[in-house]
Amino acid sequence: MAVKALALLSGGLDSSLAVKLIQEQEIEVEGVSFTSLFFGAENAKEAAEELGIKLYIRDVSSEILEIVKNPRYGYGKNMNPCIDCHILMAKKAKELMEKVKASFIITGEVVGQRPRSQNKQILEAIAKRADIPGKLLRPLSAKLLPITDPEKRGSINREKLLALSGKSRKGQLGLARRYNLRKYSTPAGGCLLTDAIFSRRLKDLLEHNEYSLDNILLLKLGRHFRSSTGLKIVIGRNKEENKRLRSLSKEGDTSFNVIGHKGPLAIVRGTLNEKTLEEAASLCTRYSDGKEFPKVKVNYKRLPEGEVEFIIVTPVDATELGVKRI
Repeated sequence: MAVKALALLSGGLDSSLAVKLIQEQEIEVEGVSFTSLFFGAENAKEAAEELGIKLYIRDVSSEILEIVKNPRYGYGKNMNPCIDCHILMAKKAKELMEKVKASFIITGEVVGQRPRSQNKQILEAIAKRADIPGKLLRPLSAKLLPITDPEKRGSINREKLLALSGKSRKGQLGLARRYNLRKYSTPAGGCLLTDAIFSRRLKDLLEHNEYSLDNILLLKLGRHFRSSTGLKIVIGRNKEENKRLRSLSKEGDTSFNVIGHKGPLAIVRGTLNEKTLEEAASLCTRYSDGKEFPKVKVNYKRLPEGEVEFIIVTPVDATELGVKRI
């Protein structure tokens, strides 16, 4: 019976190299990639096409949302709970491995590439927590890690695996040239949770007990502020963002538009008060073509069917207003 491996395919170079190393040993490889609100599978699809392997896509949005709120192993540099996320993906891969009758799982993880989430102890802990300690093989660093079941059985020749470690990419880039690989993304380039600005906004939601799907979707666009009374103000950057912001607004939001000047759409989420009304209107004019005028007229409306009202304000930036930019 032919031996099959299931690869966790991110679309990055390391996971593609892991596949090539196992394919060289005449092992059939299929891939799995995961999607959520914070990352997609487009890079993995391109990599799977280049590698010539079947790819399964699994959505783990609900599980990731819960992990982000309170990760057992904490966060990385930003709001990225990488260790908990890797454990979840390994668990999901185990379920799929059994369904597709694969014998083991491979990943592109490299010892020491990320000191906190990819040291030897954590890599072993991930395998144990996912209940696959002997079935999780990291071909790029295998010689630095405990021997796995497929190596013990002779399905995999350990001598043909590698002992890469650390942050240097020279070894991987050399292998990419050898295999003529071209379709791969930068490390961690596809996860919003590693982005400093997105993470700051997400942390703000948690601090204000506003962690919900509709609020998270807003984080991907616009300029974000907290009014002096704690309400969220979001201001579009361009025509496309204005359109998306309008589509993501919900009942109870208040929308703002500058009158007589080209400008952004602004949304206040929550019950509008007089102080936030003035602040949101002023910020909206600050980012419009009317920013040099002493007074600008702004209309505002409670969504969806509220009456359109008007206010005249002076364009002022967030610092002068005492408003916090997130």
